[in-house]
Amino acid sequence: MSDAGQGVAASPRDQVRKKISELIPSLEGLVSDLRVDYGGGHGAMDDFNSETDSDYTSYWRDWFISSRGNEYFCEIDEEYLTDRFNLTGLNTEVQYYQYALDLVTDVFDFDCDDDMREQIEKSARHLYGLVHARYIVTTRGLAKMLEKFKKSDFGKCPRVMCESQPLLPMGQSDVANSSPVKLYCARCEDLYNPKSSRHAIIDGAYFGTSFHNILFQVYPNMLPPKSQRRYEPKVFGFKVHAAAARWQADEREMLKDRLRGARIESGFEEEDDDAEEEEEDEEMEGDGFEGAAVQQ
Repeated sequence: MSDAGQGVAASPRDQVRKKISELIPSLEGLVSDLRVDYGGGHGAMDDFNSETDSDYTSYWRDWFISSRGNEYFCEIDEEYLTDRFNLTGLNTEVQYYQYALDLVTDVFDFDCDDDMREQIEKSARHLYGLVHARYIVTTRGLAKMLEKFKKSDFGKCPRVMCESQPLLPMGQSDVANSSPVKLYCARCEDLYNPKSSRHAIIDGAYFGTSFHNILFQVYPNMLPPKSQRRYEPKVFGFKVHAAAARWQADEREMLKDRLRGARIESGFEEEDDDAEEEEEDEEMEGDGFEGAAVQQ
């Protein structure tokens, strides 16, 4: 009986040929893209590999800096990253330190599974942040951060009286995983939380406690005058005495004490009892919340 028209299954060799024919267009497109990106030809690739500060060696840093949520960071020079003196002590603070350093400097050549790769990637980000805190207090690091400061890359002070003064990132501790980054306003000399949730989770140790002060020491002309303006409360256009509300509360308490001393019923007792009950209720609610959190 003839096999024609009966849908006989293709041989394994035919199946392999079909798969190869399907892959060829995509492989050709990939090769074409690589030629466009790197100039094509073996000579261009040789030049590409021979460059010490090529696009390839800074690829991971470019990716990191351009990622959303990393706008506060500046790019660390490769010379600084490859100088072991600048990395002193970090091998004890970063898991998979050598692999992380290889990844940051783009010499990573380790075949590992996805989970391991993710752990190394996390360590690489942590390592970059710790080195970043050291780099931004150097001459080149300060210059790069100054440019970002001038462009208000770190945001502007939300206080109205500061008139959109640019902010600087800073940490409240030099120890990693202690507190998230804060934004410092040199005009009102106060700290603020970042607006974006992506920035709010950045470790403050990646900027340190000294950077913002050093920057204004090196560039004193960038230090704005301290804000002397304060909001003045008014009622129908008339200024309210700053101590008026506090004075009234103090006088009220003094009157209560005099009435209690004279053992005169004034009606304040019921008011005080209600206030105490409200405070007790709030404390009980707080204890209940803490208990629920512990059970979870």
